Amino acid sequence: MADRKPCKVCNFTRQKSYGVVVPSLEELKVKGSEFLGFTPHDPVTVVLEDDGTIVEDEAYFWCLPLNTKFMLLHEKETWSPLRRDGGTAWMARDSVMLESDTVDAAHGSASWLDLALQLKRDLASIILMCEEDLECLVGVPCPELASALGFQEKKTENLQETLQRVLDRREEERQSKELLQLFLKAAEKEDGQPQEGGADVPDGMEVDQACGFTSRTLMVLKGKTSPETRLSTEDLQMVVAKGAEAMQQVLGWDKVRTSTLLQDCESELKRRLQQIQA
Repeated sequence: MADRKPCKVCNFTRQKSYGVVVPSLEELKVKGSEFLGFTPHDPVTVVLEDDGTIVEDEAYFWCLPLNTKFMLLHEKETWSPLRRDGGTAWMARDSVMLESDTVDAAHGSASWLDLALQLKRDLASIILMCEEDLECLVGVPCPELASALGFQEKKTENLQETLQRVLDRREEERQSKELLQLFLKAAEKEDGQPQEGGADVPDGMEVDQACGFTSRTLMVLKGKTSPETRLSTEDLQMVVAKGAEAMQQVLGWDKVRTSTLLQDCESELKRRLQQIQA
């Protein structure tokens, strides 16, 4: 058995890789941590870079070929296979290191790592994400998303299932609106009374171009009993996004009453987020 063994070490992002010569597995941890810039004395796990096999046995370490590449992992980091589909990027513990080809140019959406970082900072941002972003996160392999978020895989799986339910619900709402519009058009045709430009659309389907809300939504907002509980998540998002000044003009209310409504809408959004997290 040789006294010293040449090896390669890398971090879990594979962004840093160094060659070292060490006399033992323990020295590999120490020297590798030093080269990779880890905090001294922090516990690390050694795994094979190519398949994630955990290396703890000294004898097994010496049985491996010279220049074997090892990955050193901190407590919340997990091994993932190397992507060979044009490149990927990984989120470090407190920052994101992006490669140039991680942006989905075909759809113009943010990369899933950008979205993961956004969630890591503020999980409530789920509510404000568009469908394209939600679909992006649902499509990420669970182990990779878990590693980026610092979550257990089970928690990440539950999160992705919740995101899918949100997408399904939005699609059902869209289809229901489309069916209702078709029904209304058919009813108008049968009655021989096509709707004029300024007429009201039944069931509040007409959108007020000035404010972007349907007449039904405006009616609910002006209701006396907890209007925030009767709004869809998308409507709540619109109310919160517009802010107090814009909503004051939309509703024709004073500043105090409008601010109270916005606070109630924000609280309802947070409550729905808690349901997502449960």
